[in-house]
Amino acid sequence: MKLTLTTGILLASLLLGGRTEAAQPGSIKGHITTASTGTPLAGATVTVTGLGFATTTDKAGGYTFVNVAPGAYVLRAEITGAPVVLQRITVASGRTTIADFALALRQDARGKVKDEKKDKAATEESASKTYSPIETPSAITDSPSSLRLGRQSAGNAYAPPVSTWQSTDNESYDSFVENDWFETMDKPLSTFSVDVDAASYSNVRRFLTQGQLPPTDAVRIEELINYFDYDYPNPRGQHPFSITTEVADAPWNARHKLVHIGLQGKRLDMEDLPPANLVFLIDVSGSMQDPDKLPLLKDSFRMLVEQLREEDRVAIVVYAGAAGLVLPTTSGANKEAILCAIDKLEAGGSTAGAAGIQLAYQVAQRSFMRNGNNRVILATDGDFNVGITGEGALTRFIEQKRQSGLFLTVLGFGQGNLKDSKMELLADKGNGHYAYIDNIVEGQKVFVNEIGATLLTIAKDVKLQVEFNPARVSSYRLVGYENRVMQDRDFDDDTKDAGEIGAGHSVTALYEITLRDEEHGRGKPRKYADVVVRNDARRSSELLTVSFRYKRPNESESRLLAVAVNDRNTRFANTSANFRFSAAVAEFGMLLRGSDQSGTASMDQVIRMANGARGRDEHGYRAEFINLAETAQSLMGGSENAYR
Repeated sequence: MKLTLTTGILLASLLLGGRTEAAQPGSIKGHITTASTGTPLAGATVTVTGLGFATTTDKAGGYTFVNVAPGAYVLRAEITGAPVVLQRITVASGRTTIADFALALRQDARGKVKDEKKDKAATEESASKTYSPIETPSAITDSPSSLRLGRQSAGNAYAPPVSTWQSTDNESYDSFVENDWFETMDKPLSTFSVDVDAASYSNVRRFLTQGQLPPTDAVRIEELINYFDYDYPNPRGQHPFSITTEVADAPWNARHKLVHIGLQGKRLDMEDLPPANLVFLIDVSGSMQDPDKLPLLKDSFRMLVEQLREEDRVAIVVYAGAAGLVLPTTSGANKEAILCAIDKLEAGGSTAGAAGIQLAYQVAQRSFMRNGNNRVILATDGDFNVGITGEGALTRFIEQKRQSGLFLTVLGFGQGNLKDSKMELLADKGNGHYAYIDNIVEGQKVFVNEIGATLLTIAKDVKLQVEFNPARVSSYRLVGYENRVMQDRDFDDDTKDAGEIGAGHSVTALYEITLRDEEHGRGKPRKYADVVVRNDARRSSELLTVSFRYKRPNESESRLLAVAVNDRNTRFANTSANFRFSAAVAEFGMLLRGSDQSGTASMDQVIRMANGARGRDEHGYRAEFINLAETAQSLMGGSENAYR
């Protein structure tokens, strides 16, 4: 539908609250100095309260806002260690308003601002105003240290939100090849980065519940397995982990063995978590309008807010045409202000994702808690299309910030634009995890049932290395973790980045192996040197040794745990429910991927194994899995290897 000039003027009038006069945007400029010496203050934050405009001062203490609609506003100036200062101003049509501030640096032992009463009043005023991304300028500079709001053309300033739903053909997934078999005589070590992401499972669920099979590359078997909680023992002693191992026959190949390795992170209740300094970084671009995007996001974040304590702190940054600060850092006790700010979010505009990330990290840095949990939580459909979108520049920025103790959690919402591969990469580089929220129940899982794992990292750069005994094990393959495989030498290299584990997270890994007394898997003949197996290895009953390295969040040197694993000739039916259920999920994933390694696997067998291994199933996740397996079976039309 084409708009006439008259219609366009009327639309602009409605969006501006009925104003029809030809008002020209104005601007705001000023400097911030110290009250005592007049020294310029770099890095102070200036916010146009109610509009969501925010910027930081440059080296000379200067700041600028452009493209500001005429009207009366309250400016808020703040920096850690000084009382917040408010100033009322009026922006005239086409004119520049000068507003200078002098901040009194006054800091207690922990570096917190003492003027709590004034700060709280300003926060409540900010939360009471409506924020619309349509009012936000479209450009923001690329420099992380100088986030200046840019100028937006009049042609785009008042464009109404437009639905941008697209088919799943616009979604992106990294392709990968399934792990192959290795001969133990040739390669006795297997090394990979531990992964606790579970986004693949909820994304696969989304496809199946909509009546279609998921794309092959959307199925990451380790994420399907690690979606579920397992009844591993809580750790005791100096390490925040326990290690559980089992060996039994592989259900999809009776001639093979399946090795089950389970890691359990220390479980913590919400009241036992350290104080949190959180920045919600929320995508409010036009692509987020659908019910399974911004509306679902808001419902999910409301549940998180209800869990917050007085000592926790939350700020909200949004991005559409540009990045803006909707809610400055606010105590978790002031839930009304936080919830009000979330309720008033609206979708519209393009997606300046990189600028939003930069601003969110700046806000988090200003409220940094030395002994707390400092984290940015990015919620988006992943459609970054304005600003620095190059993965190299963006990931280097995120890597730099994680070194200072600021971590990144990434939450995906909706369909059509889902950039799964990019979102997983950002979470990996930010020492956080990636989850996909497809419904409100998943929102409850992430923000209520598993809040400790979502909010608190208890170990970083977590690596697992398995050394197989070549006298006992002929060959092996790692089930899943294709994009987490590392060089064996990286295991002892503390400079190599690896995965993170949150409080209460369990991690499960499976290896399929063949034993030495089988013909399969003899070592290759060597021209110059033979591989010699030590006599003590021949006498040993050990199949393998699991070694596990991790760093505490504030440490740079890794710690080591190791445990040997023996074959006790356990029948599959006599293994734990953990073993049998994880095997069922792995087989489910192999069938969805059309794996060449699936042997005698079938959805009937998946359903039988899972039914017999439900355990307590407190939240019904395992029962839901069985329903999904039945759905997948019907979609495959009775052909268990539909993708082959």
